[in-house]
Formats: sequence, structure tokens, C-alpha cells
Amino acid sequence: MLTTEMLAKVRRIQIRTTKLVNDILAGRYESVFRGQGVEFKEVREYVPGDDVRNIDWNVTARTGTPYVKVLTEERELTIMLVVDASGSQRFGSVSQFKLELSAEVCAVLSFSAIQNNDRVGLIVFTDDVELFLPPRKGRKHGLRVIREVLYHEPKSSRTNISKSLEFLSQILKRRSVIFILSDFNDTHYEKTMKVLSRRHDVIACLITDPRELTLPDVGLITIADAENGKEITIDTGNPKFREKYTLKARAEYERKKKLLLQSGAEILDIRTDKPYIDELYRFFRARERKTNR
Repeated sequence: MLTTEMLAKVRRIQIRTTKLVNDILAGRYESVFRGQGVEFKEVREYVPGDDVRNIDWNVTARTGTPYVKVLTEERELTIMLVVDASGSQRFGSVSQFKLELSAEVCAVLSFSAIQNNDRVGLIVFTDDVELFLPPRKGRKHGLRVIREVLYHEPKSSRTNISKSLEFLSQILKRRSVIFILSDFNDTHYEKTMKVLSRRHDVIACLITDPRELTLPDVGLITIADAENGKEITIDTGNPKFREKYTLKARAEYERKKKLLLQSGAEILDIRTDKPYIDELYRFFRARERKTNR
């Protein structure tokens, strides 16, 4: 059951992200994510200049006057938010955990979609699909998405990205836009993502904390793996150790990005120490320019 404090936090996120949607991303979402085709709207009399391929021959034969079909873009989209809730997402060295940051990004994307009358669905996963909210419209549904991301109690601390992507492939019957929010600390998901990317528009939101890339000098510390619980003591006071850690961490970070691109996904680089709205705005602008070419 949600407490008053929990509901207040959801409300704060709603207010903050709605303002961002209205002030910064207004119009960007619709121009970037367009409908998946055209649908019939009505017929009208032919006028010179109309495309003859749109002539409705049945109506024309019945009336004796040329009529053409009027087509309109099928605007409605399905946006799927796929959120990693494994143990590594409950880490953060700045002002919030990676999972809390994921909730805010989900809020911005949800309210952008809902404002454009699109449907939003949610999957929360660990090493299994733990929660599935079917795509729906409406602000009430958008608020539930935020609540579930923030306060879902995971049954596992481990990660299996491939299983969540296989689940998506089974349930999505039409082309959708899929945002995967994770640190992608997993292996063997490339093949599944490639298959998914052929049918859907896949955007990988790579969530990273600065402490995962560099270590501060705080002497001897014991750290635990958030997913398997293994502990290790390290000497952060050793400059060579810190340098080696940074090189290895950055190499792994670049490997993830390369792997995601090769798997057919676009990348949104989200960090806990930088304003995520700046990255979203850059992403939308880049997609808008690409779409309008």
C-alpha cells in the first residue's frame, strides 16, 4: 500500500516532468514519433491534381462521378517502457538511485505520449518479467507507471534482459516504440535485441552513475555486488588501482554502447550526475532532423 510520502513523491515527479514536457519537449515528441501508416478517412469528389491512384472505383462507378479516397496518417502509437529493477539499479552516488532516475525519464516519456493520445505500456524486469502493464492512454495510467517503477518490490536482484525482450516480441502485434531503461549489466541479449529491432523502434537508455566509471580516494573499502552479493575489499588510496579501475570501467562502458548499436538500437546516454532532459532534448532534435530529411 502506498503511503502519503510515496504518493507525494509521485506527485512531485508528475509536476516536475509535466513542466519539462510542456516547456522543453513540446512538439518534439510528435514530430519524432509518427504513426505507422495511413488509414481511410472518407471519400470526396475528384478535383484536378488529385492522385489518380486514390480514385475509389466502386463509388465512382456507382455515382457516375469520379471520387477519391481521403487518407490520413495513422497517428496512434504504442510506447513500451521496459525498466530494469535488478539490484544494480538501486545504486546512486549523486542525488538519486539509477532506478529513481529511470522513473523520471519514464514520466517524461509517458506524459509526452499521453499528451499526443498515444498508448503507454510498462514492463518491469529482473531475471524475469515481474510486472506487465498493458498499453493504455490517460494521465491516471501515466501516474501508475511512475508508481510501479518507483515502488515495485523486485523478487530477484539479478538481470536477464533477453527474457524481457522475448516477452515483448510475443505480446507486441504491431510496430511499437520501445524504450529500455537499464545499465545493461548483462550478457547474451544481442541476438534477441536484433530480432526485436527489425520489427520495432528500439531505444536503449543506458543509465550510468559516475562512481561506476571512476573511484574517489577514500582508502580501504569493502564493496558488494548488488546482484550476487559477493564482497571484495579494495584500496582506493592506491592511484594505480584507481587508474586501472577507470580504464577497465570506461572500456566496458564503450563496449556496451558498441554492442547496443550493433544490436540495432539507438542510444540515450543517461547519467545520474547530468540533467537527463538535456540528453532527451538532443535525442529528439537529432531524430527530428533525421526524420525530416
